[in-house]
Amino acid sequence: MNERPAPDVRTAVVLGGSHTGMLAARALAGFADRVVVVDRDALPDGPEPRKGLPQARHAHMLWSGGVRAMEELLPGITEVLQAAGARRLPVTTDVVAMSARGWFRRWPESHHVILAGRDLLDATVRAQVLADERIELVERAEAVGLLGTAAAVTGVRIRTHDGAERTLSACLVVDATGRGSVAPKWLSALGLPAPERREVDSGLVYASRLYLAPEHARDGFPVVNVQPDPHDGGPGRAGFLLPIEDGRWIVTLSGTRGGEPPATAEDFAPFAREKLRHPLIGELIENAEPISPVSCTRTTVNRRFFYERMPAWPENLVVLGDALAAFNPVYGHGLAVAAQSALILRDLTRRHTPTTPGLARRVQRAVTRPVAAAWDMAIGQDVFYPGATESGPTLRERLVAAYVARLMHTATGNGRIARRVTDVTSLERGAEVLLTPSVLLAAAIGPLKPALNGPPLTGEERKAGGLV
Repeated sequence: MNERPAPDVRTAVVLGGSHTGMLAARALAGFADRVVVVDRDALPDGPEPRKGLPQARHAHMLWSGGVRAMEELLPGITEVLQAAGARRLPVTTDVVAMSARGWFRRWPESHHVILAGRDLLDATVRAQVLADERIELVERAEAVGLLGTAAAVTGVRIRTHDGAERTLSACLVVDATGRGSVAPKWLSALGLPAPERREVDSGLVYASRLYLAPEHARDGFPVVNVQPDPHDGGPGRAGFLLPIEDGRWIVTLSGTRGGEPPATAEDFAPFAREKLRHPLIGELIENAEPISPVSCTRTTVNRRFFYERMPAWPENLVVLGDALAAFNPVYGHGLAVAAQSALILRDLTRRHTPTTPGLARRVQRAVTRPVAAAWDMAIGQDVFYPGATESGPTLRERLVAAYVARLMHTATGNGRIARRVTDVTSLERGAEVLLTPSVLLAAAIGPLKPALNGPPLTGEERKAGGLV
């Protein structure tokens, strides 16, 4: 069965109905008269688990650089998320974080994060996007190939849950199918060469569990983060405690090769207390009520396809999200990069028509800006773990890491430098802000305040968390 829209109806097809796919669909409403989102799952009406999103069981945060992009695409989405239960926390005011160089101070707000369970985040965004009558959903179907030639993609072939195949003609196809994307295979079938790609695999394993926070810590409790030191020669062990909706904490523990967290409930809190660089997270969850089993995943490799470097690129095809570049989730940048990429897609397609030569390639090259920023931050840490790459870190990576380490040390006792660092980690500004003369001078001088000798929790927070 072939589906060809009426000649005067422009159709765009988005493959994948998760965070990236839904924002891409929103971005294309207006460029196309009709946007069809294709997903393998039957997407739930509310914040419920689904098979195609196993990573939803782990901690997620949406940095303010991504929030601002989402607000451009879905005005008012922050308020809608908060009304649904999501939390907005100021950075670094409500963040208790231990870096490789010591505890950060809780400086006045410079940026923020949105915290929620992934199911809640996706369901809220999905409802907003699908409220647009121009956007429709094809569920329980998967793409099996592209239509067209090496010069131009003209649509996609899909297979529905009953095994039937049909084709969807399209003026633009967006691959937002995530880590499982087979775009390289599809491009090869069109006669195009394999894209350049790079992988940096620290061997990270994730283990997460939900807790009901102690009664007095269910509102206003900060993020707690104990980071690893990738330069100490051992495995990197880290932990996140994020306050999310319904008075819950989601706690994610991680470890690289040789330091993997346990998959058993009885070993979860002891690992947090005894194996991380500080026992704070373990001490907190010992006073909270576990309300889920431990969930584990090993799908954490940093993988990037350099489609923008290909000698030829077909018209009408764009690859976004984890299908383009998947990051180690511990750095929390995937959601923000997806939102910023969708905004780029919207802005470029607004200024052109589907017949504009080279439009897809222009989009593919433009989205490398947020992708490259997050990629550099992720591999800048992970490349130092044993076995992450065949050849180890390059000289450039060693020099950059040494400078970043000096900046992080300075940020523990210099509020201005802490703000510059979070300018970059929030994806609100590029890394060039860390290379200005004033920042270089501050890094040479070092922190202006002495190191903290413990986590900067207030007395009220310590009491609420059961620490006193």
